[in-house]
Amino acid sequence: MRPHPAHRTVALTAVLGGLLLGILDFIWIKFLPYPVAELGNSSAVWAVAAFGFGYWVRTGWVRAALGGAAALVIAVPGYYLAAALIQGDDWAILWAPTSLLWMSFGVLAGVIFGVGGVWARGRGWWQTVGLALPGAVLLAEALIDARRINHPNYGIAPLWDALIKVGLAILVVVLAGRTARSRLLALATSLPLALLGFAAFWLAGFDGT
Repeated sequence: MRPHPAHRTVALTAVLGGLLLGILDFIWIKFLPYPVAELGNSSAVWAVAAFGFGYWVRTGWVRAALGGAAALVIAVPGYYLAAALIQGDDWAILWAPTSLLWMSFGVLAGVIFGVGGVWARGRGWWQTVGLALPGAVLLAEALIDARRINHPNYGIAPLWDALIKVGLAILVVVLAGRTARSRLLALATSLPLALLGFAAFWLAGFDGT
């Protein structure tokens, strides 16, 4: 059995991984073509990154939660650092109120999905919920995209965003699951969780219009 990563390794991975996530996210948005580039604007993708961190940690809810939160918080200044260096954005954005708001969202998502990654390694309903979380958050964002279809500000373009996220939702559950049964249960569970996620996005102001 593969040994669990040491605490120092977990901490270092959270810091460097978060910084790399933010930098690569900006590069992804700036240089890749639409509609793939739109994934860089996805909060769900960052949540899935926190899930991946917890899945790698394998055990220990507390360190998965702390590491996941730290990674997403650090990713925010990493993103704006890349924006400042690559396209000359104002350095003040690093400590602007909007950056602090995104960091606060990062704490919440990092804790939930970091722990979810550990749950996905477990057994029983914990495993099912953990595996369902990354698919659910991607499906929730797909619902937001679907609401934008044919809106005067968006046209038909959000259809492609929604389809890509649905495909990724299925893919991440299939890759993280270890048996066909666990994957099917997780996919089924992700549907009601996606509705809860959509409601959370709506309450946070991401109403899709």
